Amino acid sequence: MIRTVPTTPIDGQKPGTSGLRKKVPVYQQPHYVENFVQSIFDTLEGFAGKTLIVGGDGRFYNREVVQKILKMAAAAGFGRIKVGQGGLMSTPAVSAVIRKYGAFGGIVLSASHNPGGPDGDFGIKYNIGNGGPAPEKITDAIFARTKTIGEYKIADVPDVDIDQLGEAKIGDTVVEVVDPVADYAELMQKLFDFDALRTLFKSGFTMRFDAMSAITGPYAKRIIEGLLGAAPGTVVNDTPLPDFGGHHPDPNPVNAHDLYELMMGPNAPDFGAASDGDGDRNLIIGRGIFVTPSDSLAILAAHADLAPGYAKGIAGIARSMPTSLAADQVAKAMGIKIYETPTGWKFFGNLLDAGLATICGEESAGTGSNHIREKDGVWAVLLWLTLLAKRRQPVIHIVREHWAKYGRNYYSRHDYEAVPTEAANGVMEAIRSQISSLPGQSFGKLKVHSADDFAYHDPVDGSDSKNQGLRILFEGGSRAVFRLSGTGTEGATLRVYLERYEPDTAHQDIETQAALVDVIAVARKISGIVEKTGMAEPTVVT
Repeated sequence: MIRTVPTTPIDGQKPGTSGLRKKVPVYQQPHYVENFVQSIFDTLEGFAGKTLIVGGDGRFYNREVVQKILKMAAAAGFGRIKVGQGGLMSTPAVSAVIRKYGAFGGIVLSASHNPGGPDGDFGIKYNIGNGGPAPEKITDAIFARTKTIGEYKIADVPDVDIDQLGEAKIGDTVVEVVDPVADYAELMQKLFDFDALRTLFKSGFTMRFDAMSAITGPYAKRIIEGLLGAAPGTVVNDTPLPDFGGHHPDPNPVNAHDLYELMMGPNAPDFGAASDGDGDRNLIIGRGIFVTPSDSLAILAAHADLAPGYAKGIAGIARSMPTSLAADQVAKAMGIKIYETPTGWKFFGNLLDAGLATICGEESAGTGSNHIREKDGVWAVLLWLTLLAKRRQPVIHIVREHWAKYGRNYYSRHDYEAVPTEAANGVMEAIRSQISSLPGQSFGKLKVHSADDFAYHDPVDGSDSKNQGLRILFEGGSRAVFRLSGTGTEGATLRVYLERYEPDTAHQDIETQAALVDVIAVARKISGIVEKTGMAEPTVVT
């Protein structure tokens, strides 16, 4: 019943910050999925008879890979596999289910916010027993195994019916097809006052949630329209599609253009939100105002105690290094610690497990807390709804009051996508060669206070992560940060993060790009990005 299949190593199976992401045709190569999955199992120890959670965002090739994993996990000796109905389960839900049932770990099938479809992207990520992404020591071991693998084991059985709830068996392994929403919805009801949120909607409050034809559709539909009583049609694009309906499921004002235009128009509802391909990111828009992810993190941290799950306060805030310093201002005012980590949610796991941080966030639209070990799009929306229910003010008023109290961090990210790798590396090396000489130099109104190649020392396990991004910090709180992203599947994505701190309320209503014009000019001058990439403007500005 268990078949041993000879294989040979396949180049390039190195997991990034969010697992192994490649184009679908790459994954469709013979043995490609099997080699990587077997390498995961070969790296782990002590899982015999234990539980594995499996789910994905429903993108193209999801169902086929689910079947491979079920058969290989059974062959490897897992005792029980919980798989989401239809092979579906959001990334936050996988984390929640791992934690609720004490599972050994889980496999998430997603390329997050990347496009789907036959020519789109696919990804496989392993999550450990705390519900979070595998740390580097595990992903490095998985990669090492992919380079020496010689065989994989798979149960030679028919496909499991993953559309019907209930249990089936593959040999001695129980495969349980579960409702992918139920456990997650139960957790949300423990964290938030659903009665108060129902009262908010009964009062005539209106919203639009765009699920972007991705995984959060079923979650938002059941929670926002079902449990909270929002009007039918509040959740749009609510059916997960293999190609996300042709959308790019990245929740930003560019890719969620229809939602953005609605919220900026005369017939805008009170509140707008969206989530991404696998449900871990969020977009927050009020009537007439887009809330940057960095501001959203800071505002939610400042008001988390309005939700029952955080009524006792928060222990600390953690943000990724490129995320704006807005959360730092909140932490300082609250008298709690701020932690600055490399990009990648896995770096927050130790802080959360140790009780050092409660709220975490990244500028790339990811926000979350210690309830799970992933960022969580629907959770962020529910915490915003809690804030709106308690404050009874429009989003724009809440944001402006926040700026008046803490100062405004004008912030923008300029993405240069699909840059030839050599050119992208050239930009980074040009900046790196100047790092030691930049402090003290003046560029017009901006004077460099310090510059470095960001390195992180984990205060919990003592590990060190180097070369995590190049930082140029100016006097007065402005910054320019440069890093190469690990989430794309072709070429390189060069991300430039630009920030200006403005404490004066008289200057807090400038258009963002205009407010950042000096920082943008200096960043381009120091990096030579236009000349080295041949791109006069970034691909995407958020």
